[in-house]
Amino acid sequence: MEINRSSGADFILLGFSSRPQLEHAISVIVFIFYIVTLVGNTTIILVSYLDSQLHTPMYFFLSNLSFVDLCYTTSIVPQMLVNLWGPKKSITYGGCVLQFFFALDLGATECLLLAVMAYDRYAAVCQPLHYTVIMHPVLCQKMVLSAWMGGLGSALILCSLTLKLPRCGHREVDNFFCEMPALIKMACVYSRVIEIVVFTLGVIFLLVPLSLILISYGVITQAVMKIKSATRWKKVLNTCGSHLTVVTLFYGTLIYMYMKPQNTISHEEGQFFTLFYTIVTPSLNPLIYTLRNKDVKSAVKRILGIDKHSAKV
Repeated sequence: MEINRSSGADFILLGFSSRPQLEHAISVIVFIFYIVTLVGNTTIILVSYLDSQLHTPMYFFLSNLSFVDLCYTTSIVPQMLVNLWGPKKSITYGGCVLQFFFALDLGATECLLLAVMAYDRYAAVCQPLHYTVIMHPVLCQKMVLSAWMGGLGSALILCSLTLKLPRCGHREVDNFFCEMPALIKMACVYSRVIEIVVFTLGVIFLLVPLSLILISYGVITQAVMKIKSATRWKKVLNTCGSHLTVVTLFYGTLIYMYMKPQNTISHEEGQFFTLFYTIVTPSLNPLIYTLRNKDVKSAVKRILGIDKHSAKV
């Protein structure tokens, strides 16, 4: 059996080293998106916790989604910025393993959370009279716990299989963080087992949740067409439209990256899509939900005391 001799050595994150002239510009853009992600998602978590009117299943799920996005970007961006700003492009073996594990764990958890949120919207629109009975707190907690455990299970499986692959001394990771496709490409042997496992888990965590989301929204669309109240119709479109936008951005890029054969994706293409779903999408989520949602805006005003000040004036 071949021993993985590079298991204790630092890895080199190639990132954007093929285009060094762009590194400073990319680092500024990434830094701005990271700050937006931190501020936006932290705001959603705090507002959902502090405002009693947002103690509903929808905002419970949304605050979990924001927490996932915070952890996801924080596991990638700080190390990425260090490598973009400094002369060294390395990451320790332990750091690479942790980055790889958390990226898989949190990515899979987000896939399941988005499906849970679609079911919540289905219950709210199609079963409004029974909504509080269907989406009771215990069920909501179990659904979120299942999403987290599902992500953890998939990460453990893929991590254990990928890290066992012999690399024959290869240390260069052809990406800006330790992501599975890049680590698999480092291997000096072809593994049919990993290909099958990745495809199977891709179906479970990408295609199945996406199918359930699309079915939910198909039923929601039919219900919306029957709504005669213009105000309620607009509110339904706002909340569902926000979720559907996030689903399209997140699932679209992930399915393209993980469900296609890895040898058919070019280097530049892979980096662009990876940058999009790891850096851009987490920063857009809070903007999409807050800009289209009057409940969140009103909650922020209540917490800051703006409504009371306006009333006095």
